[in-house]
Amino acid sequence: MKTSDFNYYLPAELIAQTPVEPRDKSRLMVLNQCHGSIEHRKFFDILSYLRAGDVLVLNNSRVIPARLIGRKVDTGGRVEILLLRRSSNSTWEALVKPGGRVNIGTRIEIADESMDDGHRPRLLAEIAGLRPGGIKSVNFSDESLLPGLGAVPLPPYIHVPLAKPERYQTVYAETAGSVAAPTAGLHFTPELLNEIEQKGVRCLFVTLHIGLDTFRPVKEEEPAKHPIWQEYGLLSRQVATQLSQAKREGRRIICVGTSTVRLIEHAAQLNQASLLEPFEGWVNLFILPGHEFRMVDALITNFHLPRSALLMLVSAFAGRNFIKQAYSEAIDKGYRFYSFGDAMFIL
Repeated sequence: MKTSDFNYYLPAELIAQTPVEPRDKSRLMVLNQCHGSIEHRKFFDILSYLRAGDVLVLNNSRVIPARLIGRKVDTGGRVEILLLRRSSNSTWEALVKPGGRVNIGTRIEIADESMDDGHRPRLLAEIAGLRPGGIKSVNFSDESLLPGLGAVPLPPYIHVPLAKPERYQTVYAETAGSVAAPTAGLHFTPELLNEIEQKGVRCLFVTLHIGLDTFRPVKEEEPAKHPIWQEYGLLSRQVATQLSQAKREGRRIICVGTSTVRLIEHAAQLNQASLLEPFEGWVNLFILPGHEFRMVDALITNFHLPRSALLMLVSAFAGRNFIKQAYSEAIDKGYRFYSFGDAMFIL
């Protein structure tokens, strides 16, 4: 198995630049693994494929305003900081541009330039350390100013400004911590979630704060050598108990997004005696073809980037050949790809 096995060509015009309105009017490709069939529907049609007793697992992580623009104190040069995760009370791991010109000790002033100079809140950032992969440790003089000075970051392949930043959050986003949205959940509306629950489907919420690997390609030709980015997750005792009960009773566990898959499969691997125990901590599970899924029965997901860890995960779940066929058909039929794109339901 090579990373090149997960490569494909995508015409640029199929990269969705803006979201579909309303959310649940996006397209839905349904992959039935038992029949080897592919159907083309709208996302709101997902109700037809759900049944009473199913459990829907959703990631309630909220995207933080992680993109900061500042200027070097000594030269005035423009610097962009993308926060990845907090490593201590006032220190963050971050990507910094231009990275080659920002070394340890560099001080950066971040201010709201839309305000009058005398009333601008000012935040001082200092590069405190260098980490592998071009990541830097950054200290902030007053972390409480970060939410007001930062902006929600969009993925690098989206070039159209987002009119409403809240559109890059799920309608159930609650716990702040991600630098990218759990995009499979962007298709749900409050009304659709209500209809799903009325059908007898239980909606359970977990938290996994999405980090760098969401938009970082796998560069190693042997995927197993790719250093996976750790993400912080939380699985409550109540949710773990309900998932374990559903599994014992043979009811389907349907994950919304690859992030929920990684969290509950990681938790399941830690507990051999029982199905699931509550979990809080770092998740570094890299799911490749050959992985034995212990908890997940079906998956709702978007279409992922070539050579990405997420494409490898869905290939592990549905089979590499079936996913290759589905992606080829999606391109032929003009599906919209990536964060604001269409969805896939694998059952």
